[in-house]
Amino acid sequence: MDEHDWLAAQFEAERPHLRAVAYRMLGSLPEAEDAVQEGWLHLSRSDKTGIGNLRGWLTTVVARICLDMLRSRKSRREEPAGLVGPEPGGERQDRIDPEEEMELSDSVGQALLIVLDTLSPAERLAFVLHDLFDVPFNEIAPIVGRSGAAAKKLASRARRRVREAGRRKEADHPGGREVVDAFLKASREGDFGALLTLLDPDVVLRADRAAVSVGAPGEVRGARAVARQVSGRVRGLQPALVNGAVGAVARRGQQVLVFRLTIKSGKIVEIHVVADPEHLRHLDLVILDSDVERARLHG
Repeated sequence: MDEHDWLAAQFEAERPHLRAVAYRMLGSLPEAEDAVQEGWLHLSRSDKTGIGNLRGWLTTVVARICLDMLRSRKSRREEPAGLVGPEPGGERQDRIDPEEEMELSDSVGQALLIVLDTLSPAERLAFVLHDLFDVPFNEIAPIVGRSGAAAKKLASRARRRVREAGRRKEADHPGGREVVDAFLKASREGDFGALLTLLDPDVVLRADRAAVSVGAPGEVRGARAVARQVSGRVRGLQPALVNGAVGAVARRGQQVLVFRLTIKSGKIVEIHVVADPEHLRHLDLVILDSDVERARLHG
């Protein structure tokens, strides 16, 4: 076996670990595969004599690649495909083994991914590497361009949000949860009549610019018009607390969409769709009926 074949075999042995890291960083299996493959290109072109710990070296390289990918998402334009469409990148799915995809998805959970998507790229990297993969802060610090103490603070902020998402309970909103559950069910099933019974006649649906860029309408007024917008088109929504009020949240590809619902007298009077990452980071977001505590947390 020549050096190239030996190196390729060593890399393949680390591939499951690297894909696990990249998936938790990116929340997308096709993008995770891209990041891992780029990691191989870095390795194949690098001086191997200075690599003492191959797993550690590759983890750092793939983490840097993922961080760059996360930071580039702000400038990426997605094609509109309804309020919550299918995940982009389907043309690359044939590169992902279905059993591995299921295993990765089950090991993380959509609820945790939604919370991770609300973090800044640096917070997400610090949390994923330290809390999920035991990478020390002195190795995380140069990746994010911060001191070790600053990297520790990034992970602490992220950890606090993840823990809150797993531990907080639903607030006391009489009837609110039942209305939201009925709204989500009617939306998924395309039950137009049920939607009309849940929406106030003068209901208003508004979306921020980031949500509009992925297919949400800027503003729609009236129960029938709003029902037409959401009937059969709002998929993958989960009930959530948004700043203490019952609402819903979903992921469209790598985009988080939060539905802030205003409910009065058992009717939904306003729906505000929020997708702007800066706005999302200031929301107190708690996924209901989730088990994000499956993630192994420290301290």
